[in-house]
Amino acid sequence: MPGSREWARTAIDESAYAALAKDLPASQLWSLLLDVAEQRAAGRSPSGVQQQWERDRFVCPAYIDQRTLNELDGHLLRAAAAYEAIELSPLAPLGSCSAIALASQNKIVSTVRGTEVVSDPTNLLALESARRLRADPSQTVKLATNHRCVRAQQVPEQPGFAAHFRLFCMTSAGRERRGHGLLVEFLSEHIETQLRALDLLEQHGYAFPDRIVSVLAAADRRDLGERIANAAPARAGLELLTHDYYDGLRFMISARAASGEHMPLIDGGSFNWLRKLTSNNRLVFVASGLGSQLAAYLYRR
Repeated sequence: MPGSREWARTAIDESAYAALAKDLPASQLWSLLLDVAEQRAAGRSPSGVQQQWERDRFVCPAYIDQRTLNELDGHLLRAAAAYEAIELSPLAPLGSCSAIALASQNKIVSTVRGTEVVSDPTNLLALESARRLRADPSQTVKLATNHRCVRAQQVPEQPGFAAHFRLFCMTSAGRERRGHGLLVEFLSEHIETQLRALDLLEQHGYAFPDRIVSVLAAADRRDLGERIANAAPARAGLELLTHDYYDGLRFMISARAASGEHMPLIDGGSFNWLRKLTSNNRLVFVASGLGSQLAAYLYRR
């Protein structure tokens, strides 16, 4: 079974596992798990909680000063003035990533209340965009947020990476026009806005030298990739996209860090998530993200 943990199931029989995994009604399962968590918590000692605080990568404080991050958030939202700023909950519906995108639930911190800790705000902005477009399919929805995310997979053993981190995200959604005009417009606008964000940060103590803008397109979308690369405010190279997480188009922006290496700081692309959420094949969705905590660590002068 993909993603199964056989060692964790040795204490219960197959029928009990099946009940927990799929047979029990959701409300009954969440109540059962809450009771288990309550009993587990009752058995913990203050020293045990303290020990976890000191060793658990999921609960340790961020390594960047909060004032720095708050200031950074403000600059990024100013650069994205054309996007509505939205404050997300720390929690999302269970399956917000794995049911919509190509993400494993094993990489996400799930809760016992049928929710999960936010690991990627763009999936939630897709949910909100779908809600609004169902109410009015003619509108264009542009959203932005700063959010602390938690991911359960092993992080790279490099300075600046952590299990929880701050992301600046933007999304654009709407009904496609003839010739994929809206998709090209959205992606071009995201590249322009993210570069403007870097320009603004450079006025406030940051440096992003030797920037590289790359547009990646699947073979059947090369013409769209060329249009996006040509519309970019900075010289952009065109490469072949082979990653099926994206819906045929992706862009990346990197800059040289103080260490001398180019770090992938910004990532974006088109996704088929709205089509999954609304069953409307004419809707397009573009999302991009900037690792703001990484920027504060690696690019602040």
